[in-house]
Amino acid sequence: MVRQKNYGFTLVELLVVIAIIGVLVGLLLPAVQAAREAARRMSCSNNFKQIGLAMHNYHSAYQLLPTHGAGTINGTGAGSIPAATVPVNAVQSRWRDSLVCNNSKLSAFVGLMPFMEQQAIWEQISNPSTDGGTWNAMGPTPNRLDYKPWATNIPALRCPSDPGQGLPASGRTNYGACLGDSVFASSMLGDSIYSDDANPTPAAASQYNRASHRGFFKMWNNKGNFRDCLDGLSNTIAMGEMITYLGDRDIRSSTQGSGGGNNATLIRDNPLACRGQIDPARPRFWSGTAQREDRSRGYRWADVSSVFSSTFTILPPNSEICGRSNFNDIVIIGTMSSQHQGGCHVLMGDGAVKFITDSIEAGDPSIGGVWKDGTGVRAPGSISPYGLWGALGTSASKEVISEEF
Repeated sequence: MVRQKNYGFTLVELLVVIAIIGVLVGLLLPAVQAAREAARRMSCSNNFKQIGLAMHNYHSAYQLLPTHGAGTINGTGAGSIPAATVPVNAVQSRWRDSLVCNNSKLSAFVGLMPFMEQQAIWEQISNPSTDGGTWNAMGPTPNRLDYKPWATNIPALRCPSDPGQGLPASGRTNYGACLGDSVFASSMLGDSIYSDDANPTPAAASQYNRASHRGFFKMWNNKGNFRDCLDGLSNTIAMGEMITYLGDRDIRSSTQGSGGGNNATLIRDNPLACRGQIDPARPRFWSGTAQREDRSRGYRWADVSSVFSSTFTILPPNSEICGRSNFNDIVIIGTMSSQHQGGCHVLMGDGAVKFITDSIEAGDPSIGGVWKDGTGVRAPGSISPYGLWGALGTSASKEVISEEF
């Protein structure tokens, strides 16, 4: 009798093979994840490159940079509904919400839309519309979620590594205009903090603005162009990357405040004023609930407000952001950040995209910023007190960039 030979596997052999496969998968998975992140990082860099090309094409067409803080203003002054019942100084009215105009609260990205192959969105914005409401040309203030262009997520403005989506954000952005190394009043047209007059004139407020407008972009109808960049386009950051808030108390995308209430001078004089609110057990998160979560990083691509679409070179990349308890725009320490490991992308004035590490030389972050009445290293026109990082953010302080970055 001939016995048939069994060619099957034993249970032990199967378990050994499964174990080997599991070990191989465990070894390969990090490499696969790293490869995916490298692809996302490359895509993010390409997005920034396209924004740089759009910026240069805009400048070629108009001999100006896109204005960071442009738009329409209601002729009655206040720009509110009903405007005639709100007797407020026209300077302060810029911060009021409106249905009939945008109160010059539009970011530089709005003007770049036709140059970023977003002609369809630009057509909606630049013409009157009845889609979801009755809207004038250039739309309402950017807080209006019912105005579809402001609520649209534009892929070219999103980093693939950032998973943020949904309310309370409107259309998100992971890129912001660089306003330099000074924040005090750089993004505010008028406030009683500048003067004993509760309704300061534009001339009074502009004195503070001029001292703080040290970056590649200036705010509120400043018609900048390439020739204003005296430090050189290749030595000046035009825009920086930033993460959007995920509802997780991340110190880079929300703030718990300095503990000083609405004291703007506290933050102006000490960029580290919010550091005491960081959870020592989890240094990437605040110890308590974030304030004003609806006004978090990157939540409105079309809004000129510093927290939404602006970046600064004060604290090193991926440091905390810091603002007053009401989180308005007199003082917001809003540095650059990303979901990439170890740093973030920046767009230089010449259109080059570079990756800046968190360890870049950034001077003494405890020194207060340059402002109108500052002295010494804080005097208007002085070189940046924030080392190489600050020097890259300023456009006309005559710093010499001698280091590779």
